[in-house]
Amino acid sequence: MKKGVYGILKARFLVNEDATRNWRFIVFLIFLAIVMIANEHKYDEKIYRIAELTNQVKELRSEFVDKRSELMKLKMESTVSEKMETRNIFPSSVPPKKIKVKKPTEKGFFQKLWQ
Repeated sequence: MKKGVYGILKARFLVNEDATRNWRFIVFLIFLAIVMIANEHKYDEKIYRIAELTNQVKELRSEFVDKRSELMKLKMESTVSEKMETRNIFPSSVPPKKIKVKKPTEKGFFQKLWQ
């Protein structure tokens, strides 16, 4: 037991005859650790980006709602009539009338024959 722990502390497993096998395994573990750390960093970056985009979407949605309500207020007849009064254009006292345009009917085969 003491010799085994002492051998690990002295790193004799790295200089023995079969050290190349140990070195390959150690390099593989280091490579795996680097890949895992890089993956974790990419994951964190994506989490921060998602949070940032979520906040941006919330801000844009609230801005959209504000602009839509402002537009609805501007489209109201009372608001339009107030703005037109400054240009001396007043609403009509006579209500509008609907104009109906009749399409000419096509003559059938027999009506064309009798002409």
